[in-house]
Amino acid sequence: MNKTEVSALISALQNGIVKVTFKKIITNEIRIMESSLIPEILRKNGVGTILESVSPDSDHIAVWCIDKGAWRSFRVNTVTGWEIMQ
Repeated sequence: MNKTEVSALISALQNGIVKVTFKKIITNEIRIMESSLIPEILRKNGVGTILESVSPDSDHIAVWCIDKGAWRSFRVNTVTGWEIMQ
């Protein structure tokens, strides 16, 4: 993903729920993760840490994983696709 694509993904995560598809590093298995960075979703789940900003220059993105109810991260270079869910 180039910087413009990463910026678009970050913006989508900050404004909605996004289904991110990526390859796990160790196993190479494909992971599909519904995730978000919306402060309201984080607060609703009792999360005390809200990420104010995410740099498009970062090689990792930390997100709130909806199905696990926990913070997860993925490497930008392993993302194979993403889709805005809501």
